[in-house]
Amino acid sequence: MPALGRPRGRTGRGCSPLPHGRAGAGGELSTPRLRDGAPERAGLDPGELRRLVREVRDLTAGERPRAAGAVVVAGRGPVIAVAEAAGWAVRYAAYDPGTDSGVELPPGARVPMTVDTPFDLASLTELFTSVAAVQQIERGTLGIDARVGAYLPDFPAAARHGITVRQLLTHTSGLRPELPLHGCADDAERLALLRAEPPVGVPGTYCCSDLDMLLLQHVLERLTGRPLDVLLRDGITRPLGMTATGFGPCPRAAATEDQRRPWARADRGMLRGEVHDENAWALGGVAGHAGLFSTGRDLAVFCRALLAGGSYGPARILGPDFVELLLTPPGLGFALDQPWFMGELAGRGAAGHTGFTGTSLVLDPATDTFLVLLTNAVHPRRRDPLNRARAAAGTRLARAVRGR
Repeated sequence: MPALGRPRGRTGRGCSPLPHGRAGAGGELSTPRLRDGAPERAGLDPGELRRLVREVRDLTAGERPRAAGAVVVAGRGPVIAVAEAAGWAVRYAAYDPGTDSGVELPPGARVPMTVDTPFDLASLTELFTSVAAVQQIERGTLGIDARVGAYLPDFPAAARHGITVRQLLTHTSGLRPELPLHGCADDAERLALLRAEPPVGVPGTYCCSDLDMLLLQHVLERLTGRPLDVLLRDGITRPLGMTATGFGPCPRAAATEDQRRPWARADRGMLRGEVHDENAWALGGVAGHAGLFSTGRDLAVFCRALLAGGSYGPARILGPDFVELLLTPPGLGFALDQPWFMGELAGRGAAGHTGFTGTSLVLDPATDTFLVLLTNAVHPRRRDPLNRARAAAGTRLARAVRGR
């Protein structure tokens, strides 16, 4: 198994096209691919979608916008009814703590946001790690209620406390939210810290922890003999045709933060195309909890595949029963029915996640809708999350369904 933080082979890295899913096996019928279409074609109210787009654009307006730039992609069934970009992928050269504002780049040096701009997904990475785990559960190589120690006997804390795979996937292991892996001297010290970390909370109690996904990454890599970036490439992104999705570096990505102490935990300057999360960065850019870059359209494909029971076009990444397992309360990796970022989409089994950099996605099986909202809200400096805006976007899409 690769050591924690060891640089991976370049075949699974970067924002260039990425190559396990099954395609066209056994004469299976293809499911429809996404296509652009009018809201009416998707059974959505165009007035509500216009309001959705206007409110997303408002996030990027003014001298001190809530986000430097944003992309929203939304639709129903196989139809993308909204694909809009606003603001700037790169607007600031630096952050000025004296004025608490960004140092503007000259207009000619700024980079406009487009629908095809990749974003640092932050914790949306966890959704892909979770799908990779459920793929192994479907194959019978991973037991959902098996103890992590059965796969990682050299992780004594996890083994001693009986942490299970299900607990990792549902964030109920009792592990703390994170460890200062970025402060370790080398990979050996990072690995020793993770191996020795015991639960501090009551097992079975929810606590969102990056450590859950890092342990799950180690389980998957030990089980398959392949690094996480290759697992996600071969099992998810390549079969789905998600050619703009992968681990960094990703030079075309929207900029994130002027990362400096004391507000950050590392002095790295203005980040663009390098993972924002300090621990993922310390681990070489590939981590179970953060590190992926993607676009709005690629994430729409990911949502559509899950809404279609695990298939997209001729490819199948999961069987319908295992998509159901993934999205059955409390959700494996996915958060379910959370109005604080889903708005009125929540309530009947909507699933999704948010990312610290300003990203989010929601898919709603009850209405066959999906919503991807990507922003670089941490450019030039981290700030409070955009949960109100995320919820408002979800409400607009829910009302667009009801309006039809």
